[in-house]
Amino acid sequence: MFAHNKRLQYTVRVTESNPGLANLLLEQFGGPQGELAAACRYFTQALSEDDPGRKDMLMDIATEELSHLEVIGHLVAMLNKGAKGPLAEGIDSEAEMYRKINGAGNDSHTTQVLYGAGTPLINSAGVPWTAAYIDTIGEPTADLRSNIAAEARAKIVYERLINCTDDPGVKEALTFLMTREVAHQKSFEKALYSIEPNFPPGKLPGDPRFASVYFNMSQGEGDMRGSWNQGEQWMFVSDRNEQSAVDGGDGLASVQLKPEEMTALDMLAKRTQSNPTLDPPTGAELGAAPGTDQGKSLKGKTITP
Repeated sequence: MFAHNKRLQYTVRVTESNPGLANLLLEQFGGPQGELAAACRYFTQALSEDDPGRKDMLMDIATEELSHLEVIGHLVAMLNKGAKGPLAEGIDSEAEMYRKINGAGNDSHTTQVLYGAGTPLINSAGVPWTAAYIDTIGEPTADLRSNIAAEARAKIVYERLINCTDDPGVKEALTFLMTREVAHQKSFEKALYSIEPNFPPGKLPGDPRFASVYFNMSQGEGDMRGSWNQGEQWMFVSDRNEQSAVDGGDGLASVQLKPEEMTALDMLAKRTQSNPTLDPPTGAELGAAPGTDQGKSLKGKTITP
């Protein structure tokens, strides 16, 4: 059960109308790294979580993300307030109105004309929100890592948005939201490392023959060695011959077929085989204008329809 409190988690103070900035902030309203995506990701994970501690944490954070969605939504709405009335009432001349929603890098015509300067569930490019943004797979050690990465991506988007405005109230609210991404990363990491063992994700261990092998597949200028590919835990393989058929086989694909399957496959292969000795004229050659290189190449050839 959810109960709504009309007081925001963080006070929204916008100094002046700025529809262009409002359009950018929609990235965190209806975008892939936004608050709705985060809320739905953690809420659906919480519903199927069997561990009581993780279930409680996920539900807490999912609910807080909805409060962040509310903060972002109010920021968008307040930044659009100055444009909402004039656009709806036709206060300005046509040319002036067109300039306001398209000029000076504003680029807010989609949200203003199509959505009436509202708060649509789209990203800053006008792409509608989609449940495809939710990447839950139902394995806690995998989902928690994905959650950590999601919070990291959201923090970076908030940093970029903060750099786009000099409005002190907007900066403060965005900084709060950015900081909460850091707090959530910490919670998810603690929850991940409370599972022992937690790597590799899932139940099955990796094949020990390949679990600690680093294949140097991209070779040339710029090759680097570091903790990710050297040390006692790594076997570094640069020899091209040792990078293929690593299972000890011939490196080819094969399948065992039933006799009737093999017969049908042979029939298909014979019916569709190519004759490498033929050089038939193509449609492009037949349609070539007289005197062109293609037309000249047909001279002396017998063409049978």
